[in-house]
Amino acid sequence: MVDSMFLPAPKLAPVLDPGFRPAALARKAFAAQATVPVRVALEQADGSVFHHDTSVLADSHPKSAANAFFLERLCKTLLWTYGGRRLWIQGPAGLAAGLQAHYRDTAVGRFDSEIIGERIYGGPIEAIATATPPAARATSAPLGRHLEGCRIGFDLGGSDRKVAAVQDGKVVFSEEIVWDPYFQSDPMYHLEGIQDSLRRAAAHLPRVDAIGGSAAGVYVNNRVKVASLFRGVSKEDFATHVQDLFLTLRQRWNGIPFDVVNDGEVTALAASMSLGVNSVLGVSMGTSTAGGFVTAEGNITSWLNELAFAPVDYRPDGPPDEWSGDRGCGVQFFSQQAVGRLIPASGLEIAASLPLPERLVKVQEAMAAGDDRAARIYRTIGTCFGYAIAHWADFYDLRHVLILGRVTSGAGGGMILDEARAALDAEFPALSAQVRFHMPDEKDKRHGQAIAAASLPALR
Repeated sequence: MVDSMFLPAPKLAPVLDPGFRPAALARKAFAAQATVPVRVALEQADGSVFHHDTSVLADSHPKSAANAFFLERLCKTLLWTYGGRRLWIQGPAGLAAGLQAHYRDTAVGRFDSEIIGERIYGGPIEAIATATPPAARATSAPLGRHLEGCRIGFDLGGSDRKVAAVQDGKVVFSEEIVWDPYFQSDPMYHLEGIQDSLRRAAAHLPRVDAIGGSAAGVYVNNRVKVASLFRGVSKEDFATHVQDLFLTLRQRWNGIPFDVVNDGEVTALAASMSLGVNSVLGVSMGTSTAGGFVTAEGNITSWLNELAFAPVDYRPDGPPDEWSGDRGCGVQFFSQQAVGRLIPASGLEIAASLPLPERLVKVQEAMAAGDDRAARIYRTIGTCFGYAIAHWADFYDLRHVLILGRVTSGAGGGMILDEARAALDAEFPALSAQVRFHMPDEKDKRHGQAIAAASLPALR
């Protein structure tokens, strides 16, 4: 267990979650006493290598046992942010071996190794001691921004699927349909649901030239690698029907250009396109927490940007993620799950038996009615968000932050950004002066991702 001396309380405590111990402050407190340099080189399957320099405590330091904790939390963030499965550790002896034992012997470590390593990158996570880590190199490429012709864009969420028909850059139709994909065991539920939305959009176009989509999860060459939308499908049906689901849909649409990417990437793309800015971190607060990043050059990268699994709270008893079992990860702070978690502390009397989307609606109704108990939920999310931005700024060269998703709908969205700004002003004034916040209007919040998704494929 990490020592409390490395877990300082924030100046602005989240009103409903006073035990929150921000990763940004914990890493700062640890760095103040860490004197031994360490370089972590994270290698991806395509040969990209990301360097991150840090420090650990000297062996003679009385709290040197904290080294393992802080290195593992750093590496988890690197893995879920950038992606990859091979960690080269240049530093004191024993660090790499301890990290490797974590991925081999602990439930949380095995989860990361199975999902990131094996399912996405084809092998378990490796932590390797080295005196000469591989050189840093990364790739990025333009994404989307194609608006010519007749296009369909869709966005798949955990409570609804959105679709838009776009003709020469003009939206001629958009809608959302409620669905419940999480625990559906029949993959045809997903396939036919998406197909239904595509047909409904196509009815408003003279023809369909291209289809683009976004969804939570990891997609490589339009193949589904990992996605919570399909968590109810068996491994056998996943391999047979889900992995190539979007290739099947492309065949149904006569092989036209058809691209699907992570919804966080489309969040960032939507912001970059609509605002005319780059260096954008997009965060979608919906059923889960999705992230995406557009570089200063206007490109996306080969990164994962799975902020749902990246830890933002370092307290040992932080809220556990229902999927991985890890504590303090982003999904428990910036999603419908966060709202559900905070309802009991707020005093609102909303039945825990209701599905999360319905509980969120109840909170939004209370917020619209001026109920301060609902406002305290949004204030809590906003304060935590400000400290999370300070943490993410160590991994993204961000200048703009955009928030989307059902959690941000209504008056609560503005309150989240107000509280985030207050946290940055209080503890990170230089960063606060650098970052601009953005939030689309209500229509764009609900349909902006589907519209941006429509721009993904290039026409032949």
